[in-house]
Amino acid sequence: MIRPMFKTLLGIISSTIFLNSPLLALNTGNNQTLFDYSPRLLDAVTTLSRIRVQGATYYFTVYLPTDVGESLQQLTLQQTQGLDTIYFYLDDTFAFEGKPIHRDHDLNIARVKRNLDNNTITVIFDPPISPGKTFTIALKPKSNPEMSGNYQFAITAYPAGDNPQGLYLGLGRLHFHQKGDRFP
Repeated sequence: MIRPMFKTLLGIISSTIFLNSPLLALNTGNNQTLFDYSPRLLDAVTTLSRIRVQGATYYFTVYLPTDVGESLQQLTLQQTQGLDTIYFYLDDTFAFEGKPIHRDHDLNIARVKRNLDNNTITVIFDPPISPGKTFTIALKPKSNPEMSGNYQFAITAYPAGDNPQGLYLGLGRLHFHQKGDRFP
């Protein structure tokens, strides 16, 4: 017979292991589509890190593991930190398989939209991006910010399917300086 204190301790340990595992598929009971495992934000980089310049491209690279369970339908990017709000040429947004320094096939973007209320950009893919791919979204700002410092973008991934549940991937950080270098 297992003692009650040991049962409680075992329950706490099991819950901690489960909540910290990459397994994220839960039966929510409301027919939501969820990822089985989390996609991963790999990198965020800019081609120009100097303030007040035009012509930069911001790259956000995500890995979609083979065991993720669902294709990725959309990604949102929300500026959460920075002294200036960065505005983008949404029609110039593009995406491709691979990383900025090693591009592969282009990905088809069905729509890019901005919600000014919460400063979020949504990129919708058609067809959705299948598991096992590393892909990059490229955004063209109208200009880099006026003020130097760190600028952060919260990245959330949404699976394809009915009633998709978004999964927060982390922060993409860009740093802008008075004087900066070009992306190699």
